[in-house]
Amino acid sequence: MNLTPLRDRVILEPKVDEAKSKGGVILPETASKERPHEGTVLAIGTGRRNAKGDVIPMQVRKGDSVIFSEYAGTEIEIEGKKHIIVKEDDILAVL
Repeated sequence: MNLTPLRDRVILEPKVDEAKSKGGVILPETASKERPHEGTVLAIGTGRRNAKGDVIPMQVRKGDSVIFSEYAGTEIEIEGKKHIIVKEDDILAVL
């Protein structure tokens, strides 16, 4: 992947769980109405700047598993895979 997020943006690969019905039938991703809330950090920006112009470093690192807000970010497709670009503020926790 040759994509670098700017400032306090993060590129996530959403975690896709196989959903199963009560009878054991595997449901396709399109059957789920909810967007995934977990993902893996693939790339991070340089960080945001404070009022003095100093760079505030990012708290997440490449490879971290994170939980993010449900409607956060922008979905994009890179090399045939879905990814989400979010601001660091939309990341709620690191797993």
